[in-house]
Amino acid sequence: MYGGRFYFCDFAWFNLAAKLIIEIKGFGPHVRDMDRQKYCNELNRETFLSAMGFQVSSFAYDDVAHRPGPCITLLRMVLSRYQPDISPANLIHIAEREIIRLACSLARPLRPIDDEAHLNVNHRTAVRTLHSLCAKGYFTTATGRNGKYIVRYEMQPSGIQRL
Repeated sequence: MYGGRFYFCDFAWFNLAAKLIIEIKGFGPHVRDMDRQKYCNELNRETFLSAMGFQVSSFAYDDVAHRPGPCITLLRMVLSRYQPDISPANLIHIAEREIIRLACSLARPLRPIDDEAHLNVNHRTAVRTLHSLCAKGYFTTATGRNGKYIVRYEMQPSGIQRL
């Protein structure tokens, strides 16, 4: 419920790593019959869902009905980001991906203590993993006021691609 109104979604897909909303939008109700207020409400609804941790994927009704192939391909691409890899799990890669997810959810530079608390690891492991992400170009370091110690790690745009 948002703004005193209930909103319904066409499909919802959940797993431990993601919350996905799949919408099928018809041209009439979502474009032709929409006035400025309905347009604003629709955008606010999608932003609200995003703020609640949902990824919203929208498909045109005409594409689903008449050209399902590209829709299926796109949906598989979205879902594949949240499926386990076929290759054996590498704990280092899993930890790195989880740190990037944490950085996205916090929307601020990470501190080693954030990593420690989130992954339940010791300080050395947290710092080693953050340094590994820096070496790969996904994060950069930021020093404290005196410039002597690294106190924060800022995610770079390339970090999102790691997910």
